[in-house]
Amino acid sequence: MTNSVLRMGMVGGGQGAFIGDVHRLAARLDGQIDLVAGAFSRDAENCKATGQQLGLDPSRCYTDFNEMMRAEAALPQGERMDFVVIVTPNHMHFPVAKAALEAGFHVLSDKPATLDLDEVNALAKIVQANGTLAYGLPHTYLGYPMVSAARSIITEGGIGKVRKVFVEYIQGWLADEVDNKQAEWRTDHASSGFSGCMGDIGTHAHNLAE
Repeated sequence: MTNSVLRMGMVGGGQGAFIGDVHRLAARLDGQIDLVAGAFSRDAENCKATGQQLGLDPSRCYTDFNEMMRAEAALPQGERMDFVVIVTPNHMHFPVAKAALEAGFHVLSDKPATLDLDEVNALAKIVQANGTLAYGLPHTYLGYPMVSAARSIITEGGIGKVRKVFVEYIQGWLADEVDNKQAEWRTDHASSGFSGCMGDIGTHAHNLAE
Protein backbone atom coordinates (compact mmCIF):
# COMPACT_ATOMS: atom_id res chain seq x y z
CA MET A 1 0.00 0.00 0.00
CA THR A 2 1.72 3.17 -1.20
CA ASN A 3 -1.08 5.73 -0.80
CA SER A 4 -0.51 8.55 1.69
CA VAL A 5 -4.11 8.02 2.84
CA LEU A 6 -5.35 4.43 3.03
CA ARG A 7 -8.85 3.59 1.84
CA MET A 8 -10.77 1.36 4.25
CA GLY A 9 -13.76 -0.90 3.71
CA MET A 10 -15.80 -2.33 6.58
CA VAL A 11 -17.93 -5.45 6.96
CA GLY A 12 -20.37 -5.16 9.85
CA GLY A 13 -20.75 -2.13 12.09
CA GLY A 14 -24.19 -0.98 10.96
CA GLN A 15 -26.64 1.00 13.07
CA GLY A 16 -27.18 -0.67 16.44
CA ALA A 17 -23.71 -2.24 16.46
CA PHE A 18 -20.99 -1.25 18.93
CA ILE A 19 -17.45 -2.08 17.90
CA GLY A 20 -17.75 -0.83 14.31
CA ASP A 21 -17.98 2.78 15.47
CA VAL A 22 -14.98 2.24 17.76
CA HIS A 23 -12.92 1.13 14.75
CA ARG A 24 -14.15 4.10 12.70
CA LEU A 25 -13.20 6.52 15.46
CA ALA A 26 -9.74 4.95 15.79
CA ALA A 27 -9.20 5.04 12.03
CA ARG A 28 -9.78 8.80 12.00
CA LEU A 29 -7.28 9.62 14.75
CA ASP A 30 -4.23 10.34 12.58
CA GLY A 31 -5.97 11.40 9.38
CA GLN A 32 -4.29 8.61 7.42
CA ILE A 33 -7.37 6.44 6.76
CA ASP A 34 -10.59 7.15 4.86
CA LEU A 35 -13.64 4.90 5.05
CA VAL A 36 -14.79 4.52 1.44
CA ALA A 37 -17.00 1.42 1.35
CA GLY A 38 -18.93 -0.94 3.57
CA ALA A 39 -21.19 -3.94 3.85
CA PHE A 40 -22.50 -2.71 7.17
CA SER A 41 -25.55 -4.93 7.48
CA ARG A 42 -27.51 -7.60 5.63
CA ASP A 43 -30.52 -5.37 6.24
CA ALA A 44 -30.61 -3.10 3.18
CA GLU A 45 -32.20 -0.17 5.02
CA ASN A 46 -29.69 -0.39 7.87
CA CYS A 47 -26.80 -0.54 5.41
CA LYS A 48 -28.14 2.41 3.41
CA ALA A 49 -28.80 4.49 6.54
CA THR A 50 -25.34 3.72 7.95
CA GLY A 51 -23.63 4.72 4.72
CA GLN A 52 -25.68 7.91 4.51
CA GLN A 53 -24.83 8.79 8.11
CA LEU A 54 -21.13 8.28 7.32
CA GLY A 55 -21.30 10.32 4.11
CA LEU A 56 -20.42 7.44 1.78
CA ASP A 57 -21.25 7.06 -1.89
CA PRO A 58 -24.48 4.97 -1.90
CA SER A 59 -23.08 2.83 -4.72
CA ARG A 60 -20.33 1.64 -2.37
CA CYS A 61 -22.65 0.50 0.41
CA TYR A 62 -23.29 -3.19 -0.08
CA THR A 63 -25.66 -5.66 1.60
CA ASP A 64 -23.46 -8.65 0.72
CA PHE A 65 -19.73 -8.81 1.50
CA ASN A 66 -19.00 -11.01 -1.53
CA GLU A 67 -20.58 -8.39 -3.78
CA MET A 68 -18.45 -5.77 -2.03
CA MET A 69 -15.22 -7.66 -2.73
CA ARG A 70 -16.10 -8.15 -6.41
CA ALA A 71 -17.22 -4.56 -6.96
CA GLU A 72 -14.29 -2.98 -5.14
CA ALA A 73 -11.75 -5.21 -6.92
CA ALA A 74 -13.20 -4.07 -10.24
CA LEU A 75 -12.54 -0.40 -9.46
CA PRO A 76 -9.31 1.33 -10.63
CA GLN A 77 -6.31 0.90 -8.34
CA GLY A 78 -6.52 4.50 -7.15
CA GLU A 79 -10.17 4.26 -6.15
CA ARG A 80 -10.77 0.81 -4.66
CA MET A 81 -10.43 0.15 -0.96
CA ASP A 82 -6.95 -0.88 0.24
CA PHE A 83 -8.00 -3.02 3.18
CA VAL A 84 -11.04 -4.46 4.94
CA VAL A 85 -11.96 -4.24 8.61
CA ILE A 86 -14.16 -7.08 9.90
CA VAL A 87 -16.43 -6.13 12.81
CA THR A 88 -19.04 -8.89 12.68
CA PRO A 89 -19.94 -11.66 15.15
CA ASN A 90 -17.30 -14.40 15.28
CA HIS A 91 -18.89 -16.86 12.85
CA MET A 92 -18.48 -14.40 9.97
CA HIS A 93 -14.79 -13.62 10.52
CA PHE A 94 -13.43 -16.49 8.40
CA PRO A 95 -15.72 -16.24 5.36
CA VAL A 96 -15.23 -12.47 5.13
CA ALA A 97 -11.45 -12.65 5.60
CA LYS A 98 -11.23 -15.43 3.01
CA ALA A 99 -13.25 -13.43 0.48
CA ALA A 100 -11.18 -10.29 1.09
CA LEU A 101 -7.79 -11.98 0.83
CA GLU A 102 -8.77 -13.91 -2.29
CA ALA A 103 -9.96 -10.64 -3.85
CA GLY A 104 -6.58 -9.05 -3.11
CA PHE A 105 -7.35 -6.94 -0.05
CA HIS A 106 -5.46 -6.66 3.23
CA VAL A 107 -7.48 -7.61 6.33
CA LEU A 108 -7.82 -6.31 9.88
CA SER A 109 -10.22 -8.60 11.75
CA ASP A 110 -11.76 -8.26 15.15
CA LYS A 111 -10.94 -11.16 17.45
CA PRO A 112 -11.05 -14.13 17.30
CA ALA A 113 -9.57 -14.80 13.89
CA THR A 114 -12.13 -17.54 13.23
CA LEU A 115 -14.86 -19.59 14.89
CA ASP A 116 -12.73 -22.69 15.46
CA LEU A 117 -9.34 -24.32 14.93
CA ASP A 118 -10.20 -25.84 11.54
CA GLU A 119 -11.09 -22.41 10.19
CA VAL A 120 -7.96 -20.75 11.57
CA ASN A 121 -5.78 -23.44 9.96
CA ALA A 122 -7.56 -22.83 6.64
CA LEU A 123 -7.12 -19.08 7.07
CA ALA A 124 -3.40 -19.49 7.75
CA LYS A 125 -3.00 -21.31 4.44
CA ILE A 126 -4.83 -18.52 2.59
CA VAL A 127 -2.67 -15.84 4.21
CA GLN A 128 0.49 -17.78 3.36
CA ALA A 129 -0.68 -18.29 -0.23
CA ASN A 130 -1.25 -14.53 -0.55
CA GLY A 131 2.16 -13.66 0.81
CA THR A 132 2.03 -9.97 -0.11
CA LEU A 133 -1.20 -9.31 1.81
CA ALA A 134 -1.27 -8.30 5.47
CA TYR A 135 -3.61 -9.88 8.02
CA GLY A 136 -3.95 -8.58 11.57
CA LEU A 137 -5.90 -8.84 14.84
CA PRO A 138 -6.24 -5.74 17.05
CA HIS A 139 -5.13 -6.60 20.58
CA THR A 140 -5.58 -2.95 21.50
CA TYR A 141 -4.78 -3.10 25.21
CA LEU A 142 -1.11 -3.68 24.38
CA GLY A 143 -1.02 -0.01 23.43
CA TYR A 144 -1.90 1.19 26.93
CA PRO A 145 1.06 2.81 28.78
CA MET A 146 0.17 1.00 32.03
CA VAL A 147 0.38 -2.37 30.29
CA SER A 148 3.79 -1.52 28.85
CA ALA A 149 4.96 -0.30 32.26
CA ALA A 150 3.73 -3.48 33.96
CA ARG A 151 5.57 -5.62 31.44
CA SER A 152 8.79 -3.68 32.03
CA ILE A 153 8.49 -4.08 35.80
CA ILE A 154 8.01 -7.83 35.45
CA THR A 155 10.78 -8.41 32.89
CA GLU A 156 13.21 -6.37 34.98
CA GLY A 157 12.42 -8.44 38.07
CA GLY A 158 10.72 -5.61 39.89
CA ILE A 159 8.25 -7.90 41.66
CA GLY A 160 10.45 -11.00 41.83
CA LYS A 161 9.71 -14.34 40.23
CA VAL A 162 6.19 -14.55 38.88
CA ARG A 163 4.51 -17.73 40.12
CA LYS A 164 0.92 -17.06 39.17
CA VAL A 165 -0.98 -14.74 36.85
CA PHE A 166 -4.61 -13.91 37.62
CA VAL A 167 -6.55 -11.95 35.02
CA GLU A 168 -10.14 -10.77 34.95
CA TYR A 169 -12.04 -9.06 32.16
CA ILE A 170 -15.35 -7.96 33.64
CA GLN A 171 -18.42 -7.67 31.40
CA GLY A 172 -21.76 -6.67 32.92
CA TRP A 173 -23.99 -6.47 29.88
CA LEU A 174 -25.96 -9.64 30.70
CA ALA A 175 -26.84 -8.41 34.21
CA ASP A 176 -29.98 -6.67 32.95
CA GLU A 177 -32.84 -8.38 31.15
CA VAL A 178 -32.91 -5.99 28.22
CA ASP A 179 -32.59 -6.44 24.49
CA ASN A 180 -28.89 -6.13 23.69
CA LYS A 181 -28.55 -7.26 20.09
CA GLN A 182 -25.00 -5.95 19.71
CA ALA A 183 -23.77 -8.30 22.47
CA GLU A 184 -26.24 -11.13 23.05
CA TRP A 185 -24.99 -13.13 20.06
CA ARG A 186 -22.18 -14.21 22.39
CA THR A 187 -24.69 -16.49 24.12
CA ASP A 188 -25.29 -18.38 20.85
CA HIS A 189 -22.54 -20.91 20.15
CA ALA A 190 -23.37 -20.89 16.43
CA SER A 191 -22.33 -17.23 16.34
CA SER A 192 -19.70 -17.06 19.07
CA GLY A 193 -18.07 -20.51 19.00
CA PHE A 194 -17.99 -23.05 21.82
CA SER A 195 -16.21 -20.68 24.22
CA GLY A 196 -18.94 -18.03 24.17
CA CYS A 197 -17.52 -14.60 24.98
CA MET A 198 -14.00 -16.01 25.57
CA GLY A 199 -13.20 -15.93 21.87
CA ASP A 200 -13.51 -12.19 21.32
CA ILE A 201 -13.46 -10.38 24.68
CA GLY A 202 -11.86 -13.04 26.90
CA THR A 203 -8.96 -13.09 24.48
CA HIS A 204 -7.97 -9.69 25.91
CA ALA A 205 -7.34 -11.34 29.28
CA HIS A 206 -5.33 -14.13 27.64
CA ASN A 207 -3.33 -11.62 25.62
CA LEU A 208 -2.55 -9.47 28.68
CA ALA A 209 -1.46 -12.53 30.66
CA GLU A 210 0.99 -13.49 27.90
